[in-house]
Amino acid sequence: MDRTDYRFRTRWTLPAPPDAVYRALERVEDYPRWWRQVREVTRTGPTTGVIRIRSLLPYDLTFTAREVRRDPAAGVLEAVLTGDVDGWARWTLTAHGTGTLVRYDQVVDVNKPLLRRFAVPGRPVFRANHRLMMRAGRRGLAAHLEAV
Repeated sequence: MDRTDYRFRTRWTLPAPPDAVYRALERVEDYPRWWRQVREVTRTGPTTGVIRIRSLLPYDLTFTAREVRRDPAAGVLEAVLTGDVDGWARWTLTAHGTGTLVRYDQVVDVNKPLLRRFAVPGRPVFRANHRLMMRAGRRGLAAHLEAV
């Protein structure tokens, strides 16, 4: 791995059944309704869309996500990402008591010039920014699932 590669793994426990969580996660165009850091999702095809995100730090990341796996029986959603980041992201859902354990894995290389320029000194800050975004996503999804 070089200095602009990132590997993230996040786990969420949600008090909703896996099928309800899966239905919410597969509707990427709805993410801005419950995940405030996902600023915009524009569908460009049946399995692709352009996503713009912004967390605490003052920069946006924009990338195209192309679905490569949708498997409700296995609880897996996976996409290839290209743009300000290149790589892949995967949601994996499993039953956990009366709720769901959600695992999010992402492996990306950062292309955005600002993030590449500050890759070494900024790495801890960029990783913390990602953690904050994911924490907000869990809270937003939990509230969304409760309201549905």
